[in-house]
Amino acid sequence: MSASAQITLLAASGWNTCDSVREGVRRAGLPLPTATYLKRAFDAAHWQRAERAVTALREHFRGARFADEAVFGLLLVPDPDKLDTRGAVDPAMRADQLAKGAADVVDRALPPGRLVVDPGADWTLVATVTGPAGLHFGSYDDIRAADASAFTVDGVDTRDLMTRQIWGARVLQSGSELPDCEVGGGWTFTLFPGEEQVGGKAASGTVLHDKVRFRLGRSDRGIAVVRVCPALVVS
Repeated sequence: MSASAQITLLAASGWNTCDSVREGVRRAGLPLPTATYLKRAFDAAHWQRAERAVTALREHFRGARFADEAVFGLLLVPDPDKLDTRGAVDPAMRADQLAKGAADVVDRALPPGRLVVDPGADWTLVATVTGPAGLHFGSYDDIRAADASAFTVDGVDTRDLMTRQIWGARVLQSGSELPDCEVGGGWTFTLFPGEEQVGGKAASGTVLHDKVRFRLGRSDRGIAVVRVCPALVVS
């Protein structure tokens, strides 16, 4: 996909077109990632690296379960010092994402979570799953116990980037077409093997009953609705 096509997709994402998300970006002091901004912020070489990263992920995981349904693309992750996507965001940002604009639900036992995109840049490009649902590799325990080669792309163990920060940004970028959501009958949830267990439980994210939820659950649960989203930071 050309740089212009990538820019068009990102400019049409929830960051710009979902009113409540867009206003939340402004309140956070971030520049809106419009086409004009994206062309200025990232040069041609950066877009080429981004496309190579997306292609590498798609090719490496083409044999995974549900790979035929997973959509790989580019995600914009905001500076966590301005908009931290590891947990609950301002409920006002959800007003046009969810029918009731309800506050996010975060398990009280969850720690702050890992940062895989550090502060400093307003926006960082990440290649990952950008569609409604990710890939299936079994349970958290299965994924953490697997040989690293199964998840290593371009020298990076993509399990390390399966985190709340990446998923939280994906939810916002999706606008009103939320991932891991029961609307339409395709409910799933995304595991975060890049996060340590908490009291023997694994963290995951989902959208259920009109609420974005950061949850803890059994680490050995490996049913088909359990998904993961490999990722590569584009640097």
